Amino acid sequence: MSATTPTADILRAVLAASLDGLPPRQAAQAVERLIANYRGQTPTAAPILRDRGDVVAYAAYRMPATFEAVRSALAALRAAVPGWVPGTHTDLGGGTGAASWAVADVWDEAAPSTTVLDWAEAAIALGRELAAASQVPSLRDTHWQRSRISSTLRIESTDLVTVSYVLNELTAADRAAVVAESARAARTVVVVEPGTPDGYARIIEARDALIAAGLHIAAPCPHSASCPIERGSDWCHFAARVSRSSLHRQVKGGSLPYEDEKFSYVAATRVPVEPATARVVRKPQIRKGLVLLDLCTKDEGLRRDTVTKRHGALYKEARDAEWGDAWPPGQGQE
Repeated sequence: MSATTPTADILRAVLAASLDGLPPRQAAQAVERLIANYRGQTPTAAPILRDRGDVVAYAAYRMPATFEAVRSALAALRAAVPGWVPGTHTDLGGGTGAASWAVADVWDEAAPSTTVLDWAEAAIALGRELAAASQVPSLRDTHWQRSRISSTLRIESTDLVTVSYVLNELTAADRAAVVAESARAARTVVVVEPGTPDGYARIIEARDALIAAGLHIAAPCPHSASCPIERGSDWCHFAARVSRSSLHRQVKGGSLPYEDEKFSYVAATRVPVEPATARVVRKPQIRKGLVLLDLCTKDEGLRRDTVTKRHGALYKEARDAEWGDAWPPGQGQE
């Protein structure tokens, strides 16, 4: 593949190739069963992804969405720490490596050396195959290591730790220990969870622990103070657009060529940080002659701004603003 091919397109291509030979019905059934397991409320004591069929099916279904969510979080992080480039990256519970693909995309000109830790051998094996097929140098050089993600985990010092879609699989004690170990070992920690009330609760729990460990919030929050959202009344989450594969359409029965992956995240760091002054925390409401922006702000908490045609150029910026963007334009963005 060409070096200029977008990383997301490369990922879709290698995933499609990995499905070759796996009957579509079998793949769809594996995905439906695995989704049921992942939505369970009780953390599992064994790897959910048991064999190659499970791993291939679930990677083809979920890896593009995980990639897009983590890429969005990392892009916000990069905007808040301009000039900082991680030299090393550790992906905890990385499975088939979606976060390593996102890191390679966001820091494409100087992607860090990545180590993926996971305890499912089949996931590690497929992740290694996908990375090798990518022809992206930083991905092909990724180190894959079998490791239990639990309170016994120990991480070598690293610049960046990613923990994406992992905390739900852990007990409360293991969650706390993994976040604490990440904060101890890394200069920057990014945690991504599903954009649900429960996922947001885990993010807030991780956010509080990271701040207590001495890190500063880089994104999405414009501050390191308490979250202004009243617990139980709402939750902070964002959306990333994902192109649907034929497997997506088969499992979900949808006809649209895309879907929006809802996710919650926190990025915290020890390096000098320039967080956004405010961030758009809901989809902007565009009405005749005006745009309503729901914002989380540095000094005023949650706020709604009304931008009208009278605001001139800012009105056009507001019409182009997207959920999750920094506001005003040009602050906390590259």
